[in-house]
Amino acid sequence: MEGSPDQPPTDPEPDQAGEPAASAAGSGSGGVTLEGVTKQFGDFTAVHDMDLDIADGEFFTMLGPSGCGKTTTLRMIAGFEQPTTGKVLIDGSDVAGLPAYKRPTNTVFQSYALFPHMTLEENVGFGLKRQKVPKAEIKERVGRELERVGLSREAKRKPNQLSGGQQQRVALARALVNLPKVLLLDEPLGALDLKLRKGLQVQLKQIQRDVGITFVYVTHDQEEALTMSDRIAVMNEGKIEQCADPETVYDRPSSTFVAGFIGVSNLMPAVVRGPGEIEIADGPAVPTEDAKQFTTGEKCFAVVRPEKLTVSLPGNAPGDQPGVDGIVESSLYLGTSTQMAIKVADDVNMTVLVPNASEDARQHLPGGGAKVRLNWLSEHMHLVAESDPEEATSGPTPTDQITEGVN
Repeated sequence: MEGSPDQPPTDPEPDQAGEPAASAAGSGSGGVTLEGVTKQFGDFTAVHDMDLDIADGEFFTMLGPSGCGKTTTLRMIAGFEQPTTGKVLIDGSDVAGLPAYKRPTNTVFQSYALFPHMTLEENVGFGLKRQKVPKAEIKERVGRELERVGLSREAKRKPNQLSGGQQQRVALARALVNLPKVLLLDEPLGALDLKLRKGLQVQLKQIQRDVGITFVYVTHDQEEALTMSDRIAVMNEGKIEQCADPETVYDRPSSTFVAGFIGVSNLMPAVVRGPGEIEIADGPAVPTEDAKQFTTGEKCFAVVRPEKLTVSLPGNAPGDQPGVDGIVESSLYLGTSTQMAIKVADDVNMTVLVPNASEDARQHLPGGGAKVRLNWLSEHMHLVAESDPEEATSGPTPTDQITEGVN
C-alpha cells in the first residue's frame, strides 16, 4: 500500500468497499475512461494530466513503485478521491460527484476488512442485506460466489478460522456478489507469502475470465502484472510511461525506466551509426531495425534481457549473431539457473541467466576472470532513447528480482 500523499492512511469501511448502487451494478459496459485527470495534494501533483481507456472485460493493471500515483488513480475511479481537474467516466457516464457507494464499482483491499463476528456467508451477503435484496436471492448469490472462490464448505466459519489467502478470497467474493461493472483491487495479495501469492494469481485471473467484468488492479509487483494482465500501465511520478500488453512491455520497453523496472534488463550505451546499425561499447557495428527510429550519431541504449544472452569462450562463439566481449566477474547459483555478471566495458556490466540444464553443463561455465563472448539474436535486442541513467536502476537490483522466492 502506498503512503501519503499517494494514499490516505485509512481504508473505507466494509460496506463502503463492498456495496455499489444496486440500480447501477451488473448491467451494461464496464469500460473506464480518464480524460485529462490531474490530482494535487497541496503543492504536490500525484497524477499528471492522465488520459486512459480501459476496455470492458479487461484485466488492466497499474504498475509502478511507491508514490507513482497508481493508488491515487484507483481511488479516483472508486470515488474515494476526486480529481483536481479532468473527468472519470464509467460505462460512458461522468461519475464526478458520485460518492463511492453510488458508483458501479467495488474495491478489494490488502487489509481484507472482514467483520470478525460474522460468518463467511454473512460477510459476503452483508451488502446485499443492506440493499434489502430478498433472502432467497441473497442465499443463491452468496452460495455462487463462495463456490467460485472455493470456500463453499467454509461458509459457516468466521474469519479468524481462515488463513490469510482464504480471507482474501472471502473479500473477493463479497465484492463480486454485488455484480459490479468494475472491480478495483488495491494490492490485494501484498500481505501474503510468496507461495500463496503465486497460487492466488492464477485463481484471480481465472475468476476474472469466469465473471467477465473489468478488473483494475494496482501493484508494485512485476510478476503479478505480467502473469495476470491483459494490459499494463507502467507508472512513474504520476504519469504513464508505457501502456501495452505484457509481452510488449517486457520485450519492447518504451524507456529506460520501464526497462529497469520490469524484470531485469541489460542496458548497453550505444550510438546509431546509420539507418540500420549501432555501435555498442566501441565495438563493431551491430545491425538492428530499431536504429531506423533514430538519427545517425544519436545516443541510445540497447536492451537485452539476461535470459536472451548466450555466453561462450571467444573461439566457440557463433559468428552470425551480434555480441560483445567481456570478462566474468562473478557467478551466483540460483537453483534453476546460474546468474553471471560480465564486465563488457568501463561502467558497463551485463547480467546473464544460464539454465542449469545439467550438473556437467554448470560445472563447465567460465569462471571468474575468464574472457567470454556474449551473443544474442537480433530480434531480442531493443533500442530505447537515452535518458536519466538513474531511471534504469530505480527498481529492485537484478539479484533482488531474480532471486525472489529462490530460498
